[in-house]
This record gives sequence, structure tokens and C-alpha cells, in this order.
Amino acid sequence: MKKRFALIGAAGYIAPRHMKAIRETGNELVAALDPNDSVGIIDSYFPDADFFTEFERFDRHIDKLRRKGGKVDYVSICSPNYLHDAHIRFALRNQAHAICEKPTVLNPWNLDALREIEQETGCRVFTIHQLRLHPALIALRSRITAQHDGIHDIDLTYITSRGHWYHSSWKGDVAKSGGIATNIGMHFFDLLLWVFGPVQEMTLHVNRADCAAGVLQLARARVRWFLSINASHLPAAQKQKGQRTYRSISVGGEEVEFSDGFGELHTESYRQILAGQGLGLDVIRDVVQAVSDIRRAPVAELRGDFHPLCRSVS
Repeated sequence: MKKRFALIGAAGYIAPRHMKAIRETGNELVAALDPNDSVGIIDSYFPDADFFTEFERFDRHIDKLRRKGGKVDYVSICSPNYLHDAHIRFALRNQAHAICEKPTVLNPWNLDALREIEQETGCRVFTIHQLRLHPALIALRSRITAQHDGIHDIDLTYITSRGHWYHSSWKGDVAKSGGIATNIGMHFFDLLLWVFGPVQEMTLHVNRADCAAGVLQLARARVRWFLSINASHLPAAQKQKGQRTYRSISVGGEEVEFSDGFGELHTESYRQILAGQGLGLDVIRDVVQAVSDIRRAPVAELRGDFHPLCRSVS
């Protein structure tokens, strides 16, 4: 039987991946919400879905469906980061499971409150951390798990250029996005904690509006990381090719190749969630705590080991 979905945040970059996942898992989008009405992309997936630009009318519609016996089963949440907690609560109160883009919440204490509402309603909160489903990264985890000792040296560099609009949007507001480490680093930190274990110690070396960097000591790795939205930080080779994104993870100096294979990861995430195997609140607690700690950490002087790009931005 088809599951009935609602979508909050239909006009953003990531929403089409959720629409695609809903369709490819054989389910139905019945209603969507976004204050921006430039959402023609819905016609490519679910042209009959009801659409709302005001939360109050969307809320009334979802409640009406529930009272008439046609409630939604899942609410997919692609809204700005700071609204995730409230929109998850909305889903649970309407007797629907929530599927939320990263970061599920900005603060670890929000997880405790959501866990209580899960228990009260019997509905679940699932998160999308699709890198855990990438075949190359699953293979990396299997290889690391088979090695019973040793601390691995990791370098993480992710530069994804953004224009001036970024700083004027909610993404440029730390209180709303969580800052660079949360907004563009969450998936990578989740991956590293999943493979190498929880954070033992951290040092923050750079914390600017356009970039952040530091060192994480994990249970089985020491990670030097650098995240940026500034195109000037791109390596020369990428600049010469006109590329605006650079992504690199090396383990012991050996590059981990995972450039391809991203297209189906949201759909696979949905398949696992629908099969009862999705990532719940308890699974993501460590990474939510980690990015929260990074956000609040003092910036340290560049001493000892640090990411090479720190010199050029500090």
C-alpha cells in the first residue's frame, strides 16, 4: 500500500531529491509547504499534490486529512535548519513519522525533548545521513573495522563555493544554520564518527563566516579538517578548470574516492526508513554534540598539528 507523504520546504536545493525518493519508493506526496511559490519542480513528480505558502493553512489541511481518515504517514522536512525541531514536532503531533534533512537539530538537548514526544506519540524521527550508504564509504568502514588497533591520520577538505547571497540568507546566520561546520560539514563529521568512533578531544583553529577548521581526536583517528564556501580557497587545479567545488578525504595519505554514486542515496535512505531500518535520534547524538561543541569552542593559536590551509586564512 502506498504511504502518504507531506513535504515541508519544497523550493530548496535538496527538496527534489526527496520528491524523487518518494516517487521511486512507490509512494505519494499529497501536500507540500514553502513560503516561496517557485516550486514548478513538483510538477515533474507529483502534479496533484496540494501546495501551501502559509504554515497555518498547511497545518489546517494536514489536520483535516487526519480527522477524515486520510492522514499522512510521513512528513519530509527540508526547511531551514533552525526550524527542523519545530517541524518534527508538527509531524509527530499529527501522528506521522518525520524524515528530516541534516542537521536534524542544532543542539543536543533538542534530541531529548524529541525522544519524549516519540514515546508519547509512537511515531519516529529519521534523519538523512546518506554518506553512510555510499558503497566506497561502507567499504572504508569495513576495512577500518577489520584493523583492531592504531590511530589513523585523516585530512578532510571540503570547499563548496557560494556567492554573496549565502551571507544574506538564513544560511549565513549562525543562530539559524549552525554555521559552516554544521551547515556544510555535518555529513562529513557524521561519516568520520561512524567510521572512526566518537570525539575524544577537539581544537578549533579557524571560525569565520566563510570557513572553519580544526582538529578532531576520535577514538581511532586524528582528523585535520577545513571547510569553506570561499572560492578563493580552491586549489589551483580546480580554479584553472573553472570548478567551484573541491572535496577530499585522505586516510594515512591515501585518497578515499567517492565522487560518484550520490544520485540514488536519498532514495536508498527512504527504502531503509520504510523498511524500519532508518537512522533514528540515538544514532545521531554524537555528531549533533560534536558540531554543537565546535560552534561554541574558542579559537586556538596555530600550534602543533593543523590543516595546511589554516595558514592562508588565519
